[in-house]
Amino acid sequence: MMRPSFGLAAVASVDSAAPSLDTFSASDTYQATKFKIFDVVLELLENQNISADASSARQIRTTIDEAINAYGIREGLALNTLERVWLADDVYHEITGLGPLEPLLRDPLIDDIIVNGARRVYVERGGTLSLVQARFRDDAHLMTIIQRIVSPIGRRIDESSPYVDARLADGSRVNVIIPPIALDGPMLSIRKFRPEPITGDEYVRTGAMDHSMLDFLSNAVESRLNLLICGGTGSGKTTLLNMLSGFIGDSERLITIEDAAELRLRQTHVVRLETRPPTIEGTREVNARDLVRNALRMRPDRIILGEVRGAEAVEMLQAMSTGHDGSMATVHANTDRDALFRIEMLLGFGGLQADLRTLRRYISSSIQLIVHVQRTTDGRRRVTSITEVIGLEGDTITLNQLYRFAPDSPLSGDGVFEVMSRRPFFAHRLKRPITYATRPGTP
Repeated sequence: MMRPSFGLAAVASVDSAAPSLDTFSASDTYQATKFKIFDVVLELLENQNISADASSARQIRTTIDEAINAYGIREGLALNTLERVWLADDVYHEITGLGPLEPLLRDPLIDDIIVNGARRVYVERGGTLSLVQARFRDDAHLMTIIQRIVSPIGRRIDESSPYVDARLADGSRVNVIIPPIALDGPMLSIRKFRPEPITGDEYVRTGAMDHSMLDFLSNAVESRLNLLICGGTGSGKTTLLNMLSGFIGDSERLITIEDAAELRLRQTHVVRLETRPPTIEGTREVNARDLVRNALRMRPDRIILGEVRGAEAVEMLQAMSTGHDGSMATVHANTDRDALFRIEMLLGFGGLQADLRTLRRYISSSIQLIVHVQRTTDGRRRVTSITEVIGLEGDTITLNQLYRFAPDSPLSGDGVFEVMSRRPFFAHRLKRPITYATRPGTP
């Protein structure tokens, strides 16, 4: 969107061309003006005993308009209606919101926001990272915004605890790391979460899977097969987990366990649990293993673990193998077999002492399906493999790949979906007959 000729922009540049909103808001003159008005508004709100938060939105808006009028008259700046609205919104976001991040969070085309210090902000659109003009006044300004993110959910960030995982009110995932660990200033990463979970039809339409794969996965979820989703960072594991959870019946009692709550289940009987980090004294921590143990006492029909990354793997498999069929989890791994190796390693971290064959029998009897998702070189996310865990032969877990994505070349994001086996081992447990696409390939 192009911004019209602006009084402040004219002061900042003699270029008569109308600057874009990003370029305009990044100018030193604009930033200085915004924060002068911001300081005046805060003082006025304090004098009027008005709280500087969204609960006093109308009074804050009125005060901002008055401050802009007074400043424009005093400094001789002519502002048209659109310009005044932009400036007022920016000041309002500084007072009640997340400052320069607000326009980026509201942009539906942006998937990720990455802040590398006060002056460098990147966004990801359609799988591509690009530098934007948004910026913070300084590191202190950025730290103020960070504290607004972490404080409402009971997280803390300071020199003694220099990194934290958090979430926004809409479920977006946040990671923060600050000096002295981050050498170039505070670093902030936001993985935006869609207000409405992506649907299976959208997965097919975007080429993330084909109709046969969607039909099989929905059938598997409805039939209560235990499912493990694996993939690398940013591959779309949680998004896929969220979509597949939509095929669970509304009559079931579901318990979700996450480090930062971002799953949005649509069922009515959902209990959401979230881990808690230790206090500055190192006490009061509640980890995922504690929550899984407690969830087993809460009469769940299914347990959905946002990510298994530690000793909670023991309790997760216990839930999957002792009457909580249809449970689901995600794990970081590059292939389906790597996912099993990682679970095996995590069982050791959990203190499960047994010989290798016993561990692998425990794993193979608990997990029925592994779904691998991958982010391709062009930024697209695809389901690249659906594999059954059949059992144990000797000391080796036997797998049966049902579907796969075959790329045109190792570096290509294009390719076709292929049916690898038409005789699933767990076919007898499926509620519906399996259907296959009449022709292979992406939509």
